[in-house]
Amino acid sequence: MKKIFGLIVMATLLYSGCSGFLYTKMEPLEFSDFDYGFETKSVLSNPSISYIDEGSGKETIILVHGLASNAGFWRYNILELSKKYRVIAVDLPGYGKSQKDFYIYNMTFFADQIKRLADELKLEKFIYVGHSMGGQIGINFSLRYPERIKKLVLVSPAGFEEFEQGEGDWLRSVMKVEGVKKTTEEGIRRNLAINFYNWNDKLEWMVEERVRMAKAKDFEKFSYAVVRSVNGMLDEPTFNKVDKISVPTLVVYGKYDGLIPNPYLNPGFTCDVFARAKSNITNCEVVEINNAGHILMIEKPEEFNNIVLDYLNK
Repeated sequence: MKKIFGLIVMATLLYSGCSGFLYTKMEPLEFSDFDYGFETKSVLSNPSISYIDEGSGKETIILVHGLASNAGFWRYNILELSKKYRVIAVDLPGYGKSQKDFYIYNMTFFADQIKRLADELKLEKFIYVGHSMGGQIGINFSLRYPERIKKLVLVSPAGFEEFEQGEGDWLRSVMKVEGVKKTTEEGIRRNLAINFYNWNDKLEWMVEERVRMAKAKDFEKFSYAVVRSVNGMLDEPTFNKVDKISVPTLVVYGKYDGLIPNPYLNPGFTCDVFARAKSNITNCEVVEINNAGHILMIEKPEEFNNIVLDYLNK
């Protein structure tokens, strides 16, 4: 059986090397103390969901992050998007400031949590924007609840790449809670750098956040969420379902994405993976951003924001 999947290498564990660069000896950073640059609110039912809520436009964008990240990964996009739209940036359960527990963490679970949040906020129809794993969740959501989505924006999305059964089994085998917990600062920096065409010091906030949160009281539950999310992506593939997407769709990706396709299992060109979107989705646009990697909304925020806004204005 073949599978799709994108952001695995970000959390794939490179254990070798020294620990102790800049942040290893710093104080713990509890998840509740994350600074996204924006105020957060919460839906308090179980599981509680934390979210950023900015702007007051007539239409609403829900931003959904990828594997092992959080709502703060949209910090360079929220302000610009919120000039015209209401923007909700979500911490998925298990991540960021949202509740962490031993949930199933598959794509259906996450899609249903997004629906629950939209219901709580009385959003009948909205624009869904999802990065990487958030993209695969968006595909799942669009198939389950197409009437709730006005437009679907998939950013470097998981869900298009195919994996053989044995490849999926290998990915499961390398993703363990203890491995996530033991990743050194050097390994964290290396894993993050893979996500960018050009890593630089301005991106070090991600390393600091990840290193310090490893000392947080809920980090074991976060690690469990990461591992189960990987299994969830493999358990509910969408590569063979994208032709059933019925809502207008934009796929935007970085030309030099180092994670899609998986460089170890499916070496090749990113453009070939997303050619499937153009050919299989009835109403779909595909845009490539040059000199950008996997986390392109951080690496090329101005270009990304303009592409999304131009698409939504059509």
